Amino acid sequence: MSQKLLPARIPTSGKILSREIEARGWTQKDLAEIMGHPVQTINEIIRGSKQITPETAIELSQALGTSPEFWTNLEAKYQVHLVAFQKT
Repeated sequence: MSQKLLPARIPTSGKILSREIEARGWTQKDLAEIMGHPVQTINEIIRGSKQITPETAIELSQALGTSPEFWTNLEAKYQVHLVAFQKT
């Protein structure tokens, strides 16, 4: 009996962002204030309804002490996963 392999589950960049905020003991409002964005923007990224743009990646890297590439790579990998998953 052949078993079909399912693709690995890839966390959204928003899920990773949520974990980063939580690890720092921050709220979405805290991050929004640090970045100078409305809380709604942060919430939309976390919910996955808004993608992380290169500009947002730079702002996140400055706020969180990470690299912009970290955020753009997460977003790109997730988007590729979505497209690949839709084709299966």
